[in-house]
Amino acid sequence: MTAEVPSAPLLEMRGVDKAFGGVPALRQARLVIAPAQVHALIGQNGAGKSTLIKVLTGAYARDAGSIRFGGQDVAFAAPLDAQRVGISTIYQELNLVPQRSLAENIFIGREPIRFGLIDWRRIHEESARILSRFGLAVDVMRPLHACNTATQQMTAIARAVSTRARLVIMDEPTSSLDENEVQTLFGVIRQLQADGVSVLFVSHKLDELYAVCERITVMRDGQTVAERAMQDMGRLELVATMLGKELSALQGARRAAPDAAAPEVLRVEHLQGGRVHDASLAVRRGEIVGLGGLLGSGRTELARAVFGADRAESGEIRINGQHARLEQPADAIARGVAYLSEDRKTEGIVADLSVRENLTLVLLPQLTRLGVVDAKRQLEVTQEFIRRLGIRCAGPEQPMRELSGGNQQKVLLARWLAARIELLLLDEPTRGIDVGAKAEILQLIRGLADEQGLAVLMIASELEELVGASDRVTVLRDGRSVAELEGSELTEAAVMNAMAHASPGEAAHG
Repeated sequence: MTAEVPSAPLLEMRGVDKAFGGVPALRQARLVIAPAQVHALIGQNGAGKSTLIKVLTGAYARDAGSIRFGGQDVAFAAPLDAQRVGISTIYQELNLVPQRSLAENIFIGREPIRFGLIDWRRIHEESARILSRFGLAVDVMRPLHACNTATQQMTAIARAVSTRARLVIMDEPTSSLDENEVQTLFGVIRQLQADGVSVLFVSHKLDELYAVCERITVMRDGQTVAERAMQDMGRLELVATMLGKELSALQGARRAAPDAAAPEVLRVEHLQGGRVHDASLAVRRGEIVGLGGLLGSGRTELARAVFGADRAESGEIRINGQHARLEQPADAIARGVAYLSEDRKTEGIVADLSVRENLTLVLLPQLTRLGVVDAKRQLEVTQEFIRRLGIRCAGPEQPMRELSGGNQQKVLLARWLAARIELLLLDEPTRGIDVGAKAEILQLIRGLADEQGLAVLMIASELEELVGASDRVTVLRDGRSVAELEGSELTEAAVMNAMAHASPGEAAHG
């Protein structure tokens, strides 16, 4: 198994151009995939990944360039044409029919006929056989909507395989899967590769790319900017390539020595309530404190208690040195505390409202007089924060649902910054955001701490992100603070060790 492209690729896309309304979306883009190769395609939102895939599969017509598949020049008029020659796409939003059975979804539109009638026996037998190859023993006559996300994902893959695909395109296939389900999917990908099928794997999760891919193509601004063996491209170099920045610009985000004399904005002492059993931590002005722990360790519950969204049963919360009685979020907001939930779509943005309306939501009481919103001032605030935070949008009136995940997160940050907060609680601030935008969001948060003295408590599941962005890290285990790490002690290995082995008696309550 080799990461090098052989002399006879399965797919060659070269010099591909595509413009919409005169605005280039692809410029001399290229993508070369070998037979039986797992190939990563990565880039920020708007880099051209989706457009390149749609040009390949016939959803868009290319303006220039060539496409060869299996040694033949191809120009597909529609995705069905691409499927007929062996290119199958599994989109992030699964295009399945929930009310139909697993078997029906696998063979929909391609039902085998026997004596003029649909051969249901063959459909059920073939579906069960294909799914069993992926270690899935399930009733194929069961309605899709009654199955979990992983089974639905495997059904989409089974449909792709049943078409005798030679290239399977997977667009963010793990976005709704848990860790065990991700490992099952990786097993399926390796099985496809062993059967001679190539896989184009689109993801923003670096751990996944390095775990399963052999080769990578990086896109930026509609162009292919790197094609390398996966093992030859380090993580920082990959992010730097995506952003178009020097590698040194992404290194050393964490300060070597945070100001130990800075005043404390937050102190939590022996907090209890729900999954939180004995949690203590402190956050100083201008400091980013990471909150680490496994799922179920009480990280989110602790942040919600500090925000007044969950009630603490005992213990103390002090904000700016004063005891804080937080019975509801309004009490925390009045003290300069803001909270960004990990569920951005449900608990953050209002998708159908504009950027302007979303950004000034918290500020509305200050912008309203006698029941009338000062529209001029509202627009001024919106434009100021679009500029300050580098929010990429068509303008203040663009609906939030049309923005990328990274730009939605910037609007939510701007919403609270406009309210002049002192403490920012971030729960998985880069979840669902592409790699380049992740680095941008983390640099933005670092700048807010350094330049404006904002105190930040940040929950992050990715250890590289947690360690790289934090001045100190407090680790929770089973609802208890079990370690506080900083300086040379703050390493991924030390955080993992604290998650797995530290005992409650070792808790550090700095």
